[in-house]
Amino acid sequence: MIRATRGNLTYWSARVEFDLNAMRDDWVLLNQPSRNPLYDPQFAMMLAERVLRLMLRRYSRGDAVPETAQHFTQLLDAWELSNCLSERICRERGLLSCRNWKFEISDLAHYNWCFWLVGLALALEIPNDQWQRLLALIGGEGEDVLLDQVIAFRQPGRLVGTKLLHPKPYARLLRTIEAPREQQPQLLLDFVDHWYPELARKGKDELWWYIYGDPVKHPLEMGSYFGRWCIEAVAAVKAFGIDDSLCLGHEHYPGDLLRPDGPSTHRPRQEHARPGFLHRLLQLIARR
Repeated sequence: MIRATRGNLTYWSARVEFDLNAMRDDWVLLNQPSRNPLYDPQFAMMLAERVLRLMLRRYSRGDAVPETAQHFTQLLDAWELSNCLSERICRERGLLSCRNWKFEISDLAHYNWCFWLVGLALALEIPNDQWQRLLALIGGEGEDVLLDQVIAFRQPGRLVGTKLLHPKPYARLLRTIEAPREQQPQLLLDFVDHWYPELARKGKDELWWYIYGDPVKHPLEMGSYFGRWCIEAVAAVKAFGIDDSLCLGHEHYPGDLLRPDGPSTHRPRQEHARPGFLHRLLQLIARR
């Protein structure tokens, strides 16, 4: 069953196949002598982003959850390679940066990226060696009260920050984990309901994925859409044992990540046929 609210099986299968082929080609290019070494760190980071898109597209298509976990190590490989190439290129050329990305959790795009990866890592229960590699890449220990607490679920002893770096929308999730247990289900739903609208930003601060699937700004036909999944909520549910029953079936809540053996938590989509001429004529007569 397709889990995403947009796209049919043809769309999802085509995008999954495209990403698989592109990933294979990208690794081949990265293992060959480069024609433009200055761009290699950015290219490797874009590969890490592609791996994440592939994982979420497979989830959106309805693939078995454990099958998405196989790609996690490829994402880590690409991010680590990007860091290594960046360090070398910047050192050799005296540059401060050679990537179009701000690797600080004070930046919303990076915070969102890291939160998603932590959520997937917890839900998929990745091996400890991969978990340690992820934490080394994320860094930021002691900087954010929410993300640190989520990570501390699997990494006891992590220093927890005292400040919430991105109150909108994450103050709602922080409020959820701090609330009495009986209030948490409704507060979690409130966070999921407001998650996408409150992530809206303008101009250069807009998240890289935010308009994908927008029928006007970035329609499905452009092929970028991979779903709009509030993985941060799943991370909190996994870490704090929150009752997520009110969120099941929500268009943004990827509840199957926490229930890999099924049944699916997503509502079957209803495909409505376009009314025929006779049906429209009868409706018109009825209105008179």
